[in-house]
Amino acid sequence: MATRERSLPVATGVPVAAGGRTGVPWFRRDSLQGVGLLTPTVLILVGLVMYPFLYSIWLGFTDKTIGSAGNFVGLTNFRYVLSSAQFSAALVNTAVFTVSAVAIKLVVGMAVAVVLNQQIRGRNFFRAFLLLPWVIPAFVVYLVWRWLYDPLSGLINYVLLDSGLVTRPIAFLSEPSTAMLSVIIAHSWRAFPFFAISFLAGMQTISQELYDSAQVDGASRWQQFRHITVPSLYHIIGVVLMLSTIWTANAFEPIYLLTGGGPSDTTVVYTLLAYKAGMINLRLGEAAAVSTLFLPILLGLILVVTALLQRKAN
Repeated sequence: MATRERSLPVATGVPVAAGGRTGVPWFRRDSLQGVGLLTPTVLILVGLVMYPFLYSIWLGFTDKTIGSAGNFVGLTNFRYVLSSAQFSAALVNTAVFTVSAVAIKLVVGMAVAVVLNQQIRGRNFFRAFLLLPWVIPAFVVYLVWRWLYDPLSGLINYVLLDSGLVTRPIAFLSEPSTAMLSVIIAHSWRAFPFFAISFLAGMQTISQELYDSAQVDGASRWQQFRHITVPSLYHIIGVVLMLSTIWTANAFEPIYLLTGGGPSDTTVVYTLLAYKAGMINLRLGEAAAVSTLFLPILLGLILVVTALLQRKAN
């Protein structure tokens, strides 16, 4: 008599929930929960960052103007911008403005941070007062600097003439030899507190025992600064330099409010060039092409700064 074989359940490796229903593994539940938590953030980043970024690049390949849909024109805008004398001037001026302003802010900010890190009277007051140039609206700051530079009623010319250092007023913002330097000084004055406060915060974390040991060994103040303070601030210096490089290269207010790009395009930068193309001439495609062409330049500059600091830290 043939025996009846009982079928055995096949092991699937999937846990069985109560009531015989197949449940979801715990690790998959955690993954789904993580995806659910990240989805809103990803959607916000795509909607507010990626879509405008990619759309602006796409505009560079069209002849879109304000009020018209625009058509695809390929590299026409890029060829036109690259052949423009203003673009070459903007390229050089942006590099000069960015490198010079960042260097001044770095040196001044570090010097101020070192002074305010010492045990001096009124230190807390000066630390709070230091933020004043940075918190004042840029519009107000640069209008005040424009008055200071004025050749007829400006305070700087008044002091120079009264002290006998010059015999005639200097048109700081109207002469090609002084316009860019004047803008750099005004911008550096407003932005150096960011460097100073960042460096000062980093100095507060350095142990005093390191300075005491170095002083016992006969190290001078300069040697202490060079071998203790600066190495301890490498990472802060890297972050501050990278952020300031981005902000300075994209600065618009100092140029627009002080010189408007003049005289004779000696202070025109790429942000002003894009503004004139898009908001004055209403050619959005050309403005997008200007910004797109400067994108790899800015990325290269940031990568160079980051690589140099990482190499120095290692």
